[in-house]
Amino acid sequence: MRVARVVAGVALGLVLAGCASLPARIERSESTAFVDTAGSRLGQALAPELAAHPGRSGILPLVAAQEAFAARVALAQAAERSLDLQYYIWRGDTTGQLLFEAAWQAAERGVRVRLLLDDNNTSGLDATLAALDAHPNIEVRLFNPFANRGFRVGDFALDFSRVNRRMHNKSFTADNQVAIVGGRNVGNEYYGADSQLGFQDLDVVAVGPVVREVSREFDLYWNSDAAYPAAGLLPTAPPDAAARLGEQWAQLRRQAETQRFLEAVRQTPLMREVAERRLPFEWADARVVSDLPSKVQSPAGHEAQLMFPVLLEAMGDPKRELDLVSPYFVPGANGTRDLVALAQKGVKVRILTNSLAATDVGAVHAGYAGYRRELLAAGVTLYELKPSAAAPPRPDEEKRQNPGGSSAASLHAKTFAVDRSRVFVGSLNLDPRSVRLNTEMGVVIDSPALAQRLAVEIDHVVPTLAYQVRLQADGHGMEWIDRGPAGETRYTTEPGAGPARRLWIDFLSVLPIEWLL
Repeated sequence: MRVARVVAGVALGLVLAGCASLPARIERSESTAFVDTAGSRLGQALAPELAAHPGRSGILPLVAAQEAFAARVALAQAAERSLDLQYYIWRGDTTGQLLFEAAWQAAERGVRVRLLLDDNNTSGLDATLAALDAHPNIEVRLFNPFANRGFRVGDFALDFSRVNRRMHNKSFTADNQVAIVGGRNVGNEYYGADSQLGFQDLDVVAVGPVVREVSREFDLYWNSDAAYPAAGLLPTAPPDAAARLGEQWAQLRRQAETQRFLEAVRQTPLMREVAERRLPFEWADARVVSDLPSKVQSPAGHEAQLMFPVLLEAMGDPKRELDLVSPYFVPGANGTRDLVALAQKGVKVRILTNSLAATDVGAVHAGYAGYRRELLAAGVTLYELKPSAAAPPRPDEEKRQNPGGSSAASLHAKTFAVDRSRVFVGSLNLDPRSVRLNTEMGVVIDSPALAQRLAVEIDHVVPTLAYQVRLQADGHGMEWIDRGPAGETRYTTEPGAGPARRLWIDFLSVLPIEWLL
């Protein structure tokens, strides 16, 4: 009987989902980034540096998790005209609520806040988003939304080709003067506030001309047909919604765990540098590369909207060295062929991705594992991050400690460098989902200094934080080399993963799901 009730419940949910549909008529007012913001506090503070580096953009890598949170809070507090926030994931946890509060406080000062969220991960947030959207200075839009708010699996069952395509872009822009772009979403695991898991990630703070490109990308998505005003999708916020939010945030701040996290954020080197106005920007030519938002609405014939070919052209053909950092790495037959061809021409190809023990998406590891042997046979150097890794690859030479730490690490940074001269930082994974299904964005930076720093990290730090995967002497089997203080340990099966998990990955690897990964 219990099984029958479950089946009946699912069937009813599918019927209700089939009845749900997105609004046929959408009242969407177009808006764009403010361009007259040079007189803002941020604009005035940056003016001397921008004048000293005409035409160049200032780039500051954000490696330490709590510094990445600190940078976002600092921008929200400094904004006078606008905050444009675009994210794939925004959780309702400690860091998510603190950043919601920071955006609210900015709106209370008269700042225009535009919040654009992919709708795939907003489950449970409808009431909060409705309350935010009710503020006269905040507008929330949901990208490629689910028609059925309470039974989203029904949309996957009945409208899969549409809802399977998501907006994976991530940016945080204040006053059209400063932007943060990179791999981090909004959630505890991205900012060193999760005691169980810490994503090793990378963003960059950008100032100068490239910020206007980030704002143009945001405007394109904000005004696209796929961005639905939240007011047309969510229940109306009750009259006391603002008071409830305020009390919720006050209770959160009173918690000892929140206080410890905020104190750790206040003690980060970045906050001292902000207070002393001595941020160490690297000045370089930089450009934004991104997919068109219509990529999610054009299942066929959308090649002209793809960012990936533009990124390859912007990065240039590697002549000596190619460093790839991608947590979800599924090169496919074509990508593997291209990497093998580079290695056979003498290009030093080095790849860092997650080990099976560190990955948070086992299916992706199953899609990747089948290409390892061919890559290794061609001479590609392959590293897989250990779950015990203490720090991510750092493109800056100064070591910035993360006071919070975490018990398990998982790679989430997406960065590539060519010939120690040019580097990409953004949301793009080297997998079919990023290339073909989701929309992505990032910045290409012509900076030998930043590219060199990434290369140096892979030279000297990554070998201690990751297993090096090699072919065994017989050329058939594989081995994982764990380098530690006591020397090298060699494994002939994927380290840190039990037999049941390895068997599950073997099962997934035979399923025809690579196009979804």
